Amino acid sequence: MLRIDHVIYGVRDLDAAAQRFYDQYGLASVPGGRHEEWGTANVVIPLGDHYIELLGVVDPQASSQSTLGKWLEVGVMSGDRLMGWALATDNLDKVASRLGLTVTQGSRTRPDGTTITWRSAGLEKIFADQSLPFFITWDSPESHPGRAAVEHRAAPTGIAWIEVVAPKVKLMDWTGKEDLPLRVEEHGTPGLRAVGISTADGEVVLR
Repeated sequence: MLRIDHVIYGVRDLDAAAQRFYDQYGLASVPGGRHEEWGTANVVIPLGDHYIELLGVVDPQASSQSTLGKWLEVGVMSGDRLMGWALATDNLDKVASRLGLTVTQGSRTRPDGTTITWRSAGLEKIFADQSLPFFITWDSPESHPGRAAVEHRAAPTGIAWIEVVAPKVKLMDWTGKEDLPLRVEEHGTPGLRAVGISTADGEVVLR
């Protein structure tokens, strides 16, 4: 079974973006850590079973040698924005086999020195088509970023829905026709359009 794991929000300044999310939406965050091989770092907005990943370039030299780093740099040239989404799975190898994807290992070290690791598949696909998710499984579920301790002002309960522009047949083939909270629009530039977050005070919509 697939389920929403997180969304990627590309930003030009991690500290400024984290402050804006708190001021504007009441969503607090915690420092994530650096991805040394990509030249990037993240800030995590925990939402329980889900999270928002604020992702920014922190080492331009390293990012210029990284496909993900270059994708991120180009993506935020005109401003911070939604750039990708991930689905969690308990059987990543089966999903990867069905789609002909390579499974890769990832890791980052949190500011407290703890290293968290995961495996993913299909990340390279979102560089060309941000309407498609990539797939992820966490090696240690208890270290899932969505469960980090933080004091929100908005009391979020998770990601309620994701809106994408994509051909429905293509998206359903990719996800295996799973019952996911997706809003699909077939007309327009393919990509991730909006994300709805449930909170105690109503819904927060990111665009």
